[in-house]
Amino acid sequence: MDIPEGILCSDTHQWILEVEDGALIGLTDWIVEQMSDIVSVELPETNSKYSKDEIFSTVESVKTALELLMPVSGEIKEVNEALINAPELINENPYDNWIVKITPDNFQKDSETLMEYDDYIDNV
Repeated sequence: MDIPEGILCSDTHQWILEVEDGALIGLTDWIVEQMSDIVSVELPETNSKYSKDEIFSTVESVKTALELLMPVSGEIKEVNEALINAPELINENPYDNWIVKITPDNFQKDSETLMEYDDYIDNV
């Protein structure tokens, strides 16, 4: 699996990647593997604002449910609606199948506590 260049990870297993018009957020491959088959994703409302570390979504698998924490503060600009009817897409490739796109409030400041992918894997 290809890990996107520039990806940052939280210790709560979310990844974030800055893109031209905001930032994409999803689940890391490590946590997806631990969770097993994902069966549902609760998506937030677009235009809603979240603070860093605030719960913005819940992902359920056959093993467990995981509340997702916003890795940086910002406003939801887009949700990956394909996940509503096909949450298993996250299992196929968690980096291609992001959960939300946001407009970060202050990416530089909020991302200081996030880890590069290799550091994240060393810590799990």
